[in-house]
Amino acid sequence: MSRADWEDAVPVAMLRNVLWLGFFAAILWAWWVLYSMAVGMDLDLIGQPGPMGESMRGMDPRMDMYMPMANFWPLFWMWAVMMAAMMLPTLVPTLQSYDDLITSADGGRAGWLGVTSGYLIVWIGFAAIIAVVQLALLFGGAIDMLGIATSPFLAGGLLIMVGLFQFTRTKEVCHGVCHSPMTYFLGHWRTGFSGGLRMGLGLGAYCVGCCWGFMALGFVGGVMSLLWMGLATLFMVVEKLPQIGHYVTKPMGFLLVAAGIAVIGWPWFVGG
Repeated sequence: MSRADWEDAVPVAMLRNVLWLGFFAAILWAWWVLYSMAVGMDLDLIGQPGPMGESMRGMDPRMDMYMPMANFWPLFWMWAVMMAAMMLPTLVPTLQSYDDLITSADGGRAGWLGVTSGYLIVWIGFAAIIAVVQLALLFGGAIDMLGIATSPFLAGGLLIMVGLFQFTRTKEVCHGVCHSPMTYFLGHWRTGFSGGLRMGLGLGAYCVGCCWGFMALGFVGGVMSLLWMGLATLFMVVEKLPQIGHYVTKPMGFLLVAAGIAVIGWPWFVGG
């Protein structure tokens, strides 16, 4: 490599490193914000309610007092940060695939940023939807102030529903795109930031179709449970790994269905 080529390559390499460092810094920041929220709600590190949490569980959201988790904007902010913390780590294989195509397919760092932005836009949109769902469940008495299902039938039903979804054709198609982003890029390739944005929006939509159920399971263990967030993030990352992703989807489905049956049956077993 000539001196001129080396000097041209250094800024490109530096930009790549800066973007990747910023990406991982955003993930760490999101997790720190979630941790701070959990501590602020007097939750311990595994997401179990403490003394204040126990009192919150009995609160009526229609009481004449301000409660952040009974209002849309604080709830939407919580879910938006949660989407960044949980879903950005799952985007790493996709961004690495884009990295591999930058030279051979005339890509660029603007397109890389576009893919990331489009992906986040879709998940932030999902955050708005699930915030509305949570408010409806809260005011309907289906969940408490900590976002935990008040009935074992709802909790068990959610586990069974998400477990059965693991065996559907929709899950298979959406997971196929998330698991093999290179194929998606080759079929939908666009250059520049706007092109990357369009691809990111498409990838985000498939990702929501693949992973929405694990977000809904927050209503089983509590939407601010750090244990649930950590385990769900870990599984979704593993599910998208190239070598092993296809081998964990259906076993997780069996596990979730079994857990749902156990949750529904446990009160009857104890009562008997």
